[in-house]
Amino acid sequence: MTEEIKQFIAYVSDIKKMSKNTEVSYQRDLLQMAEYLREQGIGQVEKVTETSLNSYILYLEKKGKAAATISREIASMKAFFRYLFREGRIQEDPSENLKAPRIERKLPDILSVEEVQRLLEQPSGSTPKEIRDKAMLELMYATGLKVSEIIALRVEDVNMAVGFLTCHEGKKERMVPFGRNAKNSLARYLDGTRNAMIRGEQTDVLFVNCNGRPMSRQGFWKILKYYGRTAQLSMEITPHTLRHCFAAHLLENGADIHVVQAMLGHAGVASTQMYMALGTNPNTTMRNTYQESHPRK
Repeated sequence: MTEEIKQFIAYVSDIKKMSKNTEVSYQRDLLQMAEYLREQGIGQVEKVTETSLNSYILYLEKKGKAAATISREIASMKAFFRYLFREGRIQEDPSENLKAPRIERKLPDILSVEEVQRLLEQPSGSTPKEIRDKAMLELMYATGLKVSEIIALRVEDVNMAVGFLTCHEGKKERMVPFGRNAKNSLARYLDGTRNAMIRGEQTDVLFVNCNGRPMSRQGFWKILKYYGRTAQLSMEITPHTLRHCFAAHLLENGADIHVVQAMLGHAGVASTQMYMALGTNPNTTMRNTYQESHPRK
């Protein structure tokens, strides 16, 4: 079964052009499934049945896996066995009737606009580190990018003239606007501070650490935690908090949910709807939505 999983991962990477995170998730889930089935004496994909897959789901439930985790595992199995069925490797799809457990969606905790303002004001000094930190925080709130997307940005991805950046997620990319505050902070960082931090090294990474190397997820996390404490916020924050605030604050100000969906890179509008259920205006452009709705435009 391992060989079929390897072929499936190559398919989602080369043909479907899915993100690296999706590939890793599929591979992890399917290898765990294969290991369980192997222990049950099922080593070939042709021998897998709906009963054996339901047995695996029951095993996950008994291990105390969260409903969201089990739903993801089922999605991985469905994608895998649909692929095998289409390719003619199996005569029937044993995953066709699998049902995902119901997930109670909990709205993420959101900072108020005033709390975000207080957070963004924390790196107010003129040291290279604070100039960089200010640019990173402003840009994250201005664009709703994930931390992995922020630290992966290249200098060439940012178009300062028009106020747009290109975000790369796996083999996909999307354009996201950013406003005046982020632009000013970013311009200050790019005007000498970044060059001073890279110390003559050749790198096109936009945000670097104090040693001139690319910023890491852990490094960004520590920075955010530090400023969250100094801002004396009412809640613990994570790198995803600013992404949640970006979406919620836009929608609260009347943004078109489909435009927010596009800026977040959500595949479907359902993921965006968790922030707020609003009517839509199909004539709103991304730029107009941003200028009209973002608190720090």
